[in-house]
Amino acid sequence: MMNRIFGLLLLSILSVSCENSNKQDAHQMDQGNAEFPGDVIPLAGWDITLGNGVVVDTLENYQHPDYFFTENDGTDWVVFKAPNSGVTTKNSSNTRTELKQDEIEEGEENVRWIPKDGGKLTGTLKVMNVSTTGDARVGAAYSVVVGQIHSNTGHKNEPLKIFYKKYPSHTKGSVFWNYEINTEGDNSGRWDFATSVWGYDWSVLGTAPDTYPEEPEDGIELGETFSYVVNVYEGIMYLSFKSEGHESRTFTKSMLTSDFISREDFPKQIEDMFVPIGREGTERVNAYEGEIMFFAQGAYNQANGGDPESNMVWSTGSDTYGGDLKQQYANGSFAEVWFSESSVSPGTPPNQ
Repeated sequence: MMNRIFGLLLLSILSVSCENSNKQDAHQMDQGNAEFPGDVIPLAGWDITLGNGVVVDTLENYQHPDYFFTENDGTDWVVFKAPNSGVTTKNSSNTRTELKQDEIEEGEENVRWIPKDGGKLTGTLKVMNVSTTGDARVGAAYSVVVGQIHSNTGHKNEPLKIFYKKYPSHTKGSVFWNYEINTEGDNSGRWDFATSVWGYDWSVLGTAPDTYPEEPEDGIELGETFSYVVNVYEGIMYLSFKSEGHESRTFTKSMLTSDFISREDFPKQIEDMFVPIGREGTERVNAYEGEIMFFAQGAYNQANGGDPESNMVWSTGSDTYGGDLKQQYANGSFAEVWFSESSVSPGTPPNQ
């Protein structure tokens, strides 16, 4: 009799223990258990350029502890981290940890596209850090690019860059997008025109290196989630931006017909920012028509150690600690962006 009672008691304890264990396992699964970035967002068709200049084209079960890894705060995130000073790509002075659509390899599907055929890129993200040093008179200071369309032919310019920028003394930062002209003739005259989404565009500047403008009332804080959809359909960019507690915004821009074919078409922003540094190019009439495009997404850090007096748009004068990675990460000299969702697909008719 005693043995039977003991057996029933033991069975009951084991049953409760198993139930608690199952509940704990379920809770852990709810909290997320992604080990690699590819467990969070699909990475087929992408390669990545890291902040040390290394390009990795096989991303299955891949991560890098300094630049590309996962975090979990109740949601799984892919972390892109890029110092102010690292190894840059050939045509850039800025460091990036950024996904880029693959170039076609033999036997692979071509994931790149031309504007007429189109494509779609989505992202849900939060910016966790931008450089805390720089020159407040420089447009690119304190900013990071979190999504791009890049041409791979012609001048290899960028018809779209999505920025986040926050001045050091501010709680709220700005989200804006830039269109770079596909310059007629010599590309030395190229320039970017910025359009505000939330907060300011990049032309709202400080009056001295450490004097900042007023904080934007409708800005986005570090750690605040927002999302974007870049939908190119039949040569038109349809852009949409959403964030809880903020007005959703939409924009359209042709990639096939230029708005900037003569000097008289220059917006005041270009007169104020680019003409003083000798950038006065006009754009091809048919803009980016026929050029091969690719999407890019991640953290393209716009802060660098360049002398602002050499270029008051792009040379931000940020601290770089001689390129020492640990010192840069310890002292706020980096950009860090977390993505929870990302997708690439063919372009679709607007509103679908």
